[in-house]
Amino acid sequence: MTRTPAEILAALGAPRLVVVGDLMVDRYVQGVVERISPEAPIQVLRAQSETERLGGAASVAADVAVLGARTTLVGAVGDDALALRLPDLARALGVELVAVAEAGRRTTLKTRHLAQRHAGTQQILRVDTETTAPITQATEAQVLARLEQALVGAQGVLVSDYAKGLLTPRVLESLFAFGRRAGVPVLVDPKGERFERYRGATCITPNRTEAARATGVEVKDVAGAERAAARLLEQTGCAFVLVTLDRDGMYVKEAGRPGRYIASTPREVFDVTGAGDMVLAVLALGLACGASPLEAATLANVAAGLEVEHVGVVPITRSEIGARLASEGRGGSKQVARADIAALAARERAAGRRVVFTNGCFDVLHAGHVRFLAAARAEGDVLVVGLNDDGSVQRLKGATRPVHPVSDRVDVLSALSSVDHVVVFAEDTPELLIRDVLPEVLVKGQDWADKGVVGSEVVKARGGRVVLVPLLEGRSSTKTIEKLGR
Repeated sequence: MTRTPAEILAALGAPRLVVVGDLMVDRYVQGVVERISPEAPIQVLRAQSETERLGGAASVAADVAVLGARTTLVGAVGDDALALRLPDLARALGVELVAVAEAGRRTTLKTRHLAQRHAGTQQILRVDTETTAPITQATEAQVLARLEQALVGAQGVLVSDYAKGLLTPRVLESLFAFGRRAGVPVLVDPKGERFERYRGATCITPNRTEAARATGVEVKDVAGAERAAARLLEQTGCAFVLVTLDRDGMYVKEAGRPGRYIASTPREVFDVTGAGDMVLAVLALGLACGASPLEAATLANVAAGLEVEHVGVVPITRSEIGARLASEGRGGSKQVARADIAALAARERAAGRRVVFTNGCFDVLHAGHVRFLAAARAEGDVLVVGLNDDGSVQRLKGATRPVHPVSDRVDVLSALSSVDHVVVFAEDTPELLIRDVLPEVLVKGQDWADKGVVGSEVVKARGGRVVLVPLLEGRSSTKTIEKLGR
């Protein structure tokens, strides 16, 4: 009997997983554009900040680690200064890094230049510096030796192929041979058009475009996905194939069994970047913990749905997946556990996004609330809303409040496109929560101008801003309740 995604999530342990693939660094240069260059008709970006994080296969490793697996990442780098920064970046993710340096090779660096706009952040240029030639035989021998050590005790292997030269035929065959010998799943996020090179893997997870190129079958609908998946099974001899269909869900085909289409839950799609990595991570975690391919894929579909609601690559926690599963059929919850909000906000900042914070009771939501939250969201890229729990609302507003319990208020806020995350707090003020979130922008209503905004010192000390938004005249929860005679 197939278990529900909630049952699968509850059964997940902390397996040891090994991620093998092309390593790279993502650098984000963020600033403002105020003029056009006199030298050429191009924008001049005045840089204000610069951040770096691991990308490529490390994005998969980050997803796996945040989901609770003990994670080892194996790859090759250049013998340059950039490679020396990788161990610290990996430690920050909770990932053990095994990197083999090759003389004369350049560590892949993707530099994204981001301009701050009133409505958010826009990428205006990406510069890639890299070596894509296959690793040398000497480097290959070192990689194979390090892999043999790293794979001891592994309960699953994730192969993230970006076609940067690491995954030679010998490296792939050694991974597949390990899987057969140890009875461990080896999952591949493929690249290119010749998937025969992945023969021996447990599963490959191409998107619809990759599946179409590899098979010559158009994948515009479920029927196309079914034909492509069947052909990919023939080409690779995998135990099963999972074709991701972006906003349309995914299709799973096991050898010798009918395929299954897994529909996505309708939601607002902001960015499909990172969804494929999230699918691979959850799929591997599920299989390593005893889930069937269909069970693991169903859970991965939920996680991928959460990923596409974010701009850029943002690892998803188990609590976020659990909250979404608990809310299915109630509009989709954006609630984040208090224990997870600090790490989530840090990941948003690491991805180059400005975090905005506001808070309130939001009891009996009205037009003023809706406009206020839209204005707050326009101040940055991610809006975190701190929501008073029922006890704190009662202390602040009186014994007859709140009108609506906190679970209802979470659902109502989650339905607003302006709100990205909701976190419930029990204190009378949000100061401790603000210290966890550390937003770049703190937003309150104009009526707080003479009261002193709680948390403003924390935000300003980090170079952030406090914004007071004008209120919509004549609208308030208290007045609404009074009209109802409560």
